[in-house]
Amino acid sequence: MNRVLMAIFRKEMIQIFRDPQSLIIVLVMPLLMLFLYGYAINLDMKRIDIAIIDESRTPESRSLVAHVTAADFFHVTARDIPTTSIGELFNARTARCVLIIPGDYASGLAAGVDPQVQLVIDASDPNVAGFITSYVGEVAAKEGAPTASASPALEAAPSLFSVSPRIFYNPEMRSTVFYVPGLIALILGLITTVLTSIAIVRERETGTMEQILVSPARPRQIIMGKILPYTLIAFIDGLLILVVGSLWFNVPVKGSFLLVNLMMLIYILAGLSLGALISTRVKSQADAFMRAQAVTNLPTMMLSVFVFPVSSMPRMFQLVSAAVPATYFMQIIRGIILKGNTISDVLPQAGILLGMDILLVALSVRSFRVRLE
Repeated sequence: MNRVLMAIFRKEMIQIFRDPQSLIIVLVMPLLMLFLYGYAINLDMKRIDIAIIDESRTPESRSLVAHVTAADFFHVTARDIPTTSIGELFNARTARCVLIIPGDYASGLAAGVDPQVQLVIDASDPNVAGFITSYVGEVAAKEGAPTASASPALEAAPSLFSVSPRIFYNPEMRSTVFYVPGLIALILGLITTVLTSIAIVRERETGTMEQILVSPARPRQIIMGKILPYTLIAFIDGLLILVVGSLWFNVPVKGSFLLVNLMMLIYILAGLSLGALISTRVKSQADAFMRAQAVTNLPTMMLSVFVFPVSSMPRMFQLVSAAVPATYFMQIIRGIILKGNTISDVLPQAGILLGMDILLVALSVRSFRVRLE
């Protein structure tokens, strides 16, 4: 590191730690986002409102109700209501489904005849409806009573064989285990891009750009001098998010911790380079912040593999997803943390990220103009 680059690096570090807003962004925002997204983005179904209509009122029917409501999946909000008021129940969102146990339930079981237990579902949210059908169907099958869905589309077909699943990597099937590694990519991508997107613009707004322009610093030295301090800070943020996410949300790191750090550095450089490119093309910090949000937050949430698989997207959006760095980093970090992937497993994605780093840095240097407007 030559003297000019070192001087810019030192100046930028001093400026960061003297700026309260930057300190808040650097130190507080990543953890706030981790806890906010970590608790808010959760697809584990719990305490779904259900109404129970037990027309049998026998020990057998009470046993079925006990098994259905034993777990934390359902929350009983009404019992033994008239069947004519089911529509009103759904309209008021007092219940998402109604389990109706017929009067001949116990006698049917005793006679060896399968009684039809009816499940009426509010399918305005098809995902919740699918979870309800699957869960109640499993409980009813164990109790020996088939469940007749209120919708023919939701009615289960006769089973010709049984399945004994073995679940790898996430045996408890907790959605948090899947989302927390992705949150590292989401938060780091946003923080790094926002930080560097305002770096050069801030010099213009505060009037210190003239001092840089009269110095012997070249464009690549200025750009790298702006990127390197945030690389160090973002790497510390990444470690903090990784450790807190692993300990607080109980997400074990099965792969190499060193490999995670190496891949994190590559991804951080991509975000910082993108922010530097934005910073060279805008005139105000507000504009830089908005553009950084636009190119990181929404694409990372919707077009990477954070929530939805890329293969299910239209072809046009698949092409856009291929240009989002988080798409590759999420595959890398989830593979290392959840599956214990090695360097050979993540090499293709890491190579693409490195190529993006080189391209973005080159574009940032070329876009920077050593002149006053």
